[in-house]
Amino acid sequence: MRRREFITLIGGAAAWPITTYAQQRDGQRRIGVLMTVDDSDSQGQARMAAFRQGLQQLGWTDGRNIRIDARWSGGDDAKMRKSAAELVALAPEVILATGSASMGPLMQVSGSGTVPIVFVIVPDPVGAGYVDSLARPGGSATGFSLFEYSIGGKWLDLLKQVAPTITRVAALRDPAISGGLGQYGAVQSAASSFGVEASAINMRDATEIEHAVTAFAATSGGGLIVTGSALGFVHRGLIVTLAALSQSAQRTLV
Repeated sequence: MRRREFITLIGGAAAWPITTYAQQRDGQRRIGVLMTVDDSDSQGQARMAAFRQGLQQLGWTDGRNIRIDARWSGGDDAKMRKSAAELVALAPEVILATGSASMGPLMQVSGSGTVPIVFVIVPDPVGAGYVDSLARPGGSATGFSLFEYSIGGKWLDLLKQVAPTITRVAALRDPAISGGLGQYGAVQSAASSFGVEASAINMRDATEIEHAVTAFAATSGGGLIVTGSALGFVHRGLIVTLAALSQSAQRTLV
């Protein structure tokens, strides 16, 4: 199915719960939002502001005719699961899930799928089992697919253009989500055609990232690719700092 058709389908599905679902107590419709970053994250706050603005343009104002209940996990798995359970327990008309890391816990606690979920920033909703297909999502979840895994080869192509002398590349990934495995698989498949050796660096917490990147950078000729994930977004400052502080030659960050 073409991307435009998928987005059109999503737009209709996203509007449905707000306009036709059972009337909320006190006259306000309730919307849950599960964020993968901390509430102090500037980009996360910017996305939340854009979400509120978009709703307001459609006639829905937080505190007037809707209530937005947001939970911020800061990339912590335990906090994510707890926040997902709290939002489902509130029985909102719809929940906005940001990223694959938030979808897994929400799908687990939503049980029979009585609460509709709209996801964003998810690279492979079909492979992850969130929807049956892009043409007919099925179930209670629908949303926006971020990109296809083939972009992993494009990342490697760009990295090689920026630093032609690299012979090694490490892909930072979240191994707990299907996107982390799929994106690294695309990089690994393309590695031989660019004459580089690919390896994976798992991102579970800041300590693991620091140790793994430091060890990788100890040998020259290396470059980093940060795959799309909530953990990569949460720890982006640390990753950039580690790359900048590395003493190895020919280091490049994509």
